Formats: sequence, C-alpha cells, structure tokens
Amino acid sequence: MKDIGDTCIQRRRAFLGATTGHLIEWYDYGVYGFLAAYIGKAFFVSNDPMTSLLSSFAAFALSFFLRPLGGLFFGPLADRVGRRKTLITVLALMAGSTCLLGFLPTYDNVGIIAPVALVLIRCVQGFSAGGEIGTITSFISEYAGPGKRGFSTSWLMVTAVLGLVLGGAVANGMTFALGSEAMQDWAWRIPFLLAGPLGMVSMYIRLKLEDSPEFRALADSGNVSKAPLREVFQWKRSITLVFFIITLHSSIFYLVLTFAPTFMSHILKFGSGTTLFFALISSLASAIVMPFGGMFTDRYGRKPFLIATGTLATLAMYWLFRAAPHATPASFALPLMSVAVLFGLYASSTYALMSELLPTRVRSTGIAMAYNVPVAVFGGSTPMISTWLIQRTGDITSPSYFFVATGVASLIALSALRRSDSTQAGTENAFKTPEMYQMTERTLVTQRNI
Repeated sequence: MKDIGDTCIQRRRAFLGATTGHLIEWYDYGVYGFLAAYIGKAFFVSNDPMTSLLSSFAAFALSFFLRPLGGLFFGPLADRVGRRKTLITVLALMAGSTCLLGFLPTYDNVGIIAPVALVLIRCVQGFSAGGEIGTITSFISEYAGPGKRGFSTSWLMVTAVLGLVLGGAVANGMTFALGSEAMQDWAWRIPFLLAGPLGMVSMYIRLKLEDSPEFRALADSGNVSKAPLREVFQWKRSITLVFFIITLHSSIFYLVLTFAPTFMSHILKFGSGTTLFFALISSLASAIVMPFGGMFTDRYGRKPFLIATGTLATLAMYWLFRAAPHATPASFALPLMSVAVLFGLYASSTYALMSELLPTRVRSTGIAMAYNVPVAVFGGSTPMISTWLIQRTGDITSPSYFFVATGVASLIALSALRRSDSTQAGTENAFKTPEMYQMTERTLVTQRNI
C-alpha cells in the first residue's frame, strides 16, 4: 500500500511540475497574440496599421518555423539523456527569453535594431518550444500508462489553453484598465516581464521531478536509443500520420486562441470588452470539455471520436467565417462557441494518439518531428495567413478555405489509421471497443492484485 501511495504522490508531482512549466510557454503565446497590434506599432513602423499588424504576426509565425529545429535538437536529447533534464533546459530558455522581450527598446529608440532583436528573441522562444512538446507529451503519457493516456495528456491541452487565457486576461485586462495609449507607450512590457518570476517558480518544481517510469526502465536495462534521430525513421508511417492528424489540431487551436480575438477587434470592430469576454468564454469552454473527451477515448477508442469531432470542427470553421460579414456580437457568438467546443473535443486526444503511435525509445524525437512542422505551417502561420488572405482579397470570409483544407487533410489521415499502427502493448486505444476496454481493466486489476 505504501508503494502505491508513493507512486500516486510521484505521479501528481510529475503532472504538477510538467504542467506548470507548460503554462509559461503558452502564457507567452497568449500575451504576444493579444498584444500583436501594439507590438506591430512599436517594432514595425508603417503608415498602414494592417501592414504593421501583418509584420507583427510574421514575427509570431517565424518563431514557429524554429520549432522543428528545436525539436530536432531537444527531441533526441530527451530520448538519450531523459525527459526531466530536457524539460528543465527548455523551460529556462522559454521563460528567460519571454522576460527579456519586455526589456527590448522599440523602433523609435534604436531603429532597425528593435525588430531584429524582437525576431531573434522569438526565434529562441520557438527553438525552446520545439523541444518542449515532444518531451512533455512523452513524460506525461509515460507516467499515465495505458488506459489513461487520453485523460492525462488532455491536461496538457487544458494547461495550454489556460496559459493563453492567462496571457490574454493579463494583456486585455491591462488594456481595459489603462487604455490603448498607455499600453502602446509602456504597459505592453509588463505581461512579458511577469514571465520571469513565473518561470522561477516552475523551474523550482521541475528540479524536484524524477524521470518517467518508462524511460527509467529503458535506462536501467541499457535499452536507451543511442541514435534516436536515425532510429525514428523506422517509423515513417507513424510520423506521417501524426503530421496530418495534427494539421487540424494546429489550425483550429490558433484560430480560437490567437486569431479570433484579433479578428473580432480589428476586422469585425467589436469593442475591447466584448472581445475580451468572447475570448475568455470560448477558451474556457474548449478547456472544460477536454478532459471529458480524453476519458471518452480512453474507454471507447480515439479514431471514431476524432473523425466525428474533426468533421464537425471543419464545418464549424467554415460557418464561423461565413457568418462574419455584418456580424454582431450576438450573431457571432454561436459560431464561435461551436468552433471552440469542437476544438476542445478534437484536441483532447491528439496528444494521446501520437504518443501511442511511437515507441518509448524514440517517442520524444518522433513527436518533435511530426508535431512541430504542421504547427509551424498550419498553426503559428494561421494569423499571418488569415490576415494576408483578407488583405489580398478584401474578403473577410476568405480564411475559411485555408481552415477547411486543414480539416480535410486530418480527416484523410484519421481514416487511414490501422490497428497495426499501434506500436506496443497497451497502446490500442485508437481502436478499442467497450468490450476490449473491460477486458483490459480486468487484466490490470488482476495484475495489481498479484
């Protein structure tokens, strides 16, 4: 009984340490996304406000294109030396660079040096974030074990949303309290500076963690991969499937949590109070349904659930933009909430699925490779692509074609999933039926009793 209690305490501590650090990463993206207009004017001077905003989103997108490089560096590192050490390193880079952004001089102070420095810091943030996702997904899924990966990894998505909500609440709350003029002059720095103390608290917690049980077992048996970057290419099909399944996950994530607030405030001309309210409610709605989606797929299987929610999410994104012309807050609320809830349900189980498609030896490397590229292309670029489409066409519904295309790509990949794509015992949840679940539960109970 003491061993079971110690294991539970260790698991809770691991989840707390992993998720608090994860919060910092998404807090940064939330702050930057909500303050994009102010950052654009401070660092990218132009007579056209839309051009400044587009430049700001371009810097936002650029950091995402560094994520694959970060994944290629930190993913293999996590598979060689452990998840814990890697999580500590990426947290230090992310929190430190985010805090440093708050000290940057603007274009009026130092000219062209200002946007260059901003881009460099965003690159460091993207590089560290690229190492975070594969490592933390592996860490949490390995602590959770078979039968609970959906529920456990869904909390990573909940944390990501809460980090963005926290960033958005701080940024928009300050805008509402201080006004646009004060925010543009100096107050935009404060949300970034807060990342310093938040990062120190998270670092303290992560330093006290132990590595995941599955990785420790590999290390104790001497089976840790010596060359995970080379070995991972044995799993090309799994990497390809993850890439396309994450395409919709990426686009709808950044639609709801980054682009939608800017779209409402700068395109639809909703008031700052209305935008803040809608951003918070839609984000919280998506977070609330995530654990339920994870639990459902743990019990009944991931593939049919993801196909159903992915189809509805694709249709909802199309509806959202088609409802935009002449939209009022009242008429826009239902399409926005539909997209938010369906995003939460779809994203609830994608992390679990990708962890089950790759073996422990190269899991962090495989996820880092397969996840970061679609996030860069279809996620971080979402605000920039959407803004560019609207600017080029003059049609505020034009981003709908981009989002629908990402949904179709993911649905094709989900339809191609086979039972044989599960790579190790206990990772059959993508295809599990209720009867199979009950058999698995009886087996686990028997093993515990033994």
